[in-house]
Amino acid sequence: MSQSSDLIQSAQRTIRLEIEAVEGLLPRIDANFVRACELILASKGRVVVVGMGKSGHIGNKIAATLASTGTTAFFVHPAEASHGDMGMITRDDVVLALSNSGSTAEIVTLLPLIKRLGITLISMTGNPESPLAKAAEVNLDARISQEACPLNLAPTSSTTASLVLGDALAIALLEARGFTAEDFAFSHPGGALGRRLLLKVEHVMHSGDSLPRVLCGTSLRDALLEMTQKGLGMTVVLQADGNLAGVFTDGDLRRTLDRGVDVLKASIDEVMTVHGKTARPDMLAAEALKIMEDHKINSLVVVDDQDRPVGALNMHDLLRAGVM
Repeated sequence: MSQSSDLIQSAQRTIRLEIEAVEGLLPRIDANFVRACELILASKGRVVVVGMGKSGHIGNKIAATLASTGTTAFFVHPAEASHGDMGMITRDDVVLALSNSGSTAEIVTLLPLIKRLGITLISMTGNPESPLAKAAEVNLDARISQEACPLNLAPTSSTTASLVLGDALAIALLEARGFTAEDFAFSHPGGALGRRLLLKVEHVMHSGDSLPRVLCGTSLRDALLEMTQKGLGMTVVLQADGNLAGVFTDGDLRRTLDRGVDVLKASIDEVMTVHGKTARPDMLAAEALKIMEDHKINSLVVVDDQDRPVGALNMHDLLRAGVM
C-alpha cells in the first residue's frame, strides 16, 4: 500500500510540475512569438526543424505537426547536417532550432553556415542568453523553473514546454493561413477525416454490370431476381429512354408483402418508389450518407446531369469505405 501511494504521489508531482511549465509559457507568447510567425509566413521555403537528443524527438514531432497543418516542414538531424544534410536547406528556408541549453555543440557548429547563407533562424531555447538564442533573428523562450525529474536532470518539463510551444506555433500559423478541414484532409488522405472529406460517391458506387436495373413493365418476380443477382438490396427502374423511373428496395418489398400484393403477378411499376432520392457521382460520400440518414433509407441511386442512373450505393458501401 505504501509503494502504491508513493507511485501515485510521484506521478501527480510530475504532472503538476509539467502543468506549471506549460502555464509559464503564457506570458511569453509576446512580440517574439508574433515575429516568429511573421518570418515563417513570409518565407518562400520550408521550415527546417533541428534538434539533438530529446529536443530532436520533440523537433521531429513539431515538424510533423507543422507539415500536417499547412506549413511545409521537415526535420534534419544537426549531426547529419554537418556531414552532408546541410545541402537539404536552402536560402529561402527558415530554420527552427531547438536546444534547452542553447549551446548544443552540434547546433552551434551549424550557426556560422546558416548565417553565411543568410538563412532565417528561429531558436527555441530555455536560455535566452545562450549562443543559439543570440544568433537567432528571434528566440522563443521555453525556459522552465524545474524539470519533473527529481534529479532535475532528465528532460521532462522542458520537453513538454517545447512541444506545447511548437503546437502553439503550428496552430497560430494554421489560423493565419486560413487552413481548412479540407486542406487537413489532403494531408491525411488515409485518415478518417480524409476519407470523409475527400472520398466521392463515384469512388464507392456500383456501376456498369454491377448496377441492378430493370425496365418499367418488368414483373416484380424478375426484378427480385435482378436484386438477388446483384446483391445490393435494391434495383433501379428505368424508363424506356434510360432515365430514372424509380427504385425498389428490400424495404419496398416488405411493405409490398404487408399489403398482400401477389408477388408472382405484380409489375414493378405498381410497387416501386417513384424516382426516389438520388446522389451525383461527384458528390462527397459523406453528403450521400447524410441524405440516407436524413431520409432513413439504406441506399441511393446515382444519376448524371440528365437524370440517367449511372450507379448505386448503400450503407454497407460507406461503412466499408470508412465514411461512417
